[in-house]
Amino acid sequence: MNWGGLQSLLSGVNKYSTVFGRVWLSMVFVFRVMVFVVAAQRVWIDDSKDFVCNTAQPGCVNVCYDHIFPISHIRLWALQLIFVTCPSLMVVAHVKLREGKDSKYTAMHEGSHLYANPGKKRGGLWWTYLASLIFKAGFDAGFLYILYYVYEGYDMPRLSKCSLEPCPNTVDCYISRPTEKKIFTIFMVVSSAACILMCICEMVYLIYKRIQKLIRKKETTSSTAQRSRSKSTRSKESVRKDPTNTASIQNLCNVKMEEALSEKKKIIGLSVLEPIWTYLFKRQNTQSSMYVCVNI
Repeated sequence: MNWGGLQSLLSGVNKYSTVFGRVWLSMVFVFRVMVFVVAAQRVWIDDSKDFVCNTAQPGCVNVCYDHIFPISHIRLWALQLIFVTCPSLMVVAHVKLREGKDSKYTAMHEGSHLYANPGKKRGGLWWTYLASLIFKAGFDAGFLYILYYVYEGYDMPRLSKCSLEPCPNTVDCYISRPTEKKIFTIFMVVSSAACILMCICEMVYLIYKRIQKLIRKKETTSSTAQRSRSKSTRSKESVRKDPTNTASIQNLCNVKMEEALSEKKKIIGLSVLEPIWTYLFKRQNTQSSMYVCVNI
C-alpha cells in the first residue's frame, strides 16, 4: 500500500485542523504508520512459517495457527489505519464543496463571495469536523476492543495448546519471537490510546470554544440592549417638562380664559342694553312723526 500518497492527501487537513488535530496527525504518521511500515511488517512476515507444533499430523499446524491467530496483527492494524484516517477526508471534501459553491457564487454575483473563508469551522463544517473526530475515536476504540477480544488480551504467549481436529491430541504450539511481537503490540495499543485521547481533547476544545462564542454573543446582545435602553431613558429625561414652562402655559391659559370672559361680558351687556336702545329709537321716531303732522 502507498502510505506516502495517503500522507500527502491528509497533509491538507492541517490547514483546517486545530493544534490537537495537528498533533494527532503527526502521531499517526510518525508513531503508527512509520513503525508499521518499517518494523512491524518485518516482525510478522515469517509468522506462519515459524509457527511450530509438536506433531506431524497433516493439517494440524494450519488449524492450530488459524485458531490462535484468527486475523494477523499486521492486517488488523492496516485496516485500523485506513479506517482511522478516512474520516479526515470528510473535512477536506466539505471544504472543497464550499470552495466550489463560492466560486460559482462569485461568478454569478460579480466578485462578491459566499464564504469569507471556506476553511473556517462554522456552521456545517464545524459539525463535519466534530463528526470526523467522533468517527476517528470510535474506530480506534473499536479496533482496540477487537484486538483484545480476538486474542484474549494484548499479551503474546510463548506456548499455546491446541486440541482441534485433525490433531490426535492436545498439542503444544510455539510462535516465533513472542517478546518482540508483544512489545510492538503494546506500542501500537498505547499509540492508539494516545490518539483517542487527542481526539477527545480536540472535541472538548471545539465544544468549549463554541460555548464561549455563544456566551460572548449573548453578552454583546445584552450590552447592546442595555445601551439602547439607556439611550431611550436619556432621551425621555431630556424631553421632560420644565416647571417654568408649565407655569407659563398655565398663565397663558388664564389670560385666554379672562379674554373669553370679557368677551362674554360684552355680549351679555349688549344683550341687556338692546331693549333700551330699541325703546329710545322708537320714541325718537314717534316724536319726529308728530312734529311732521303739526307742521302740516
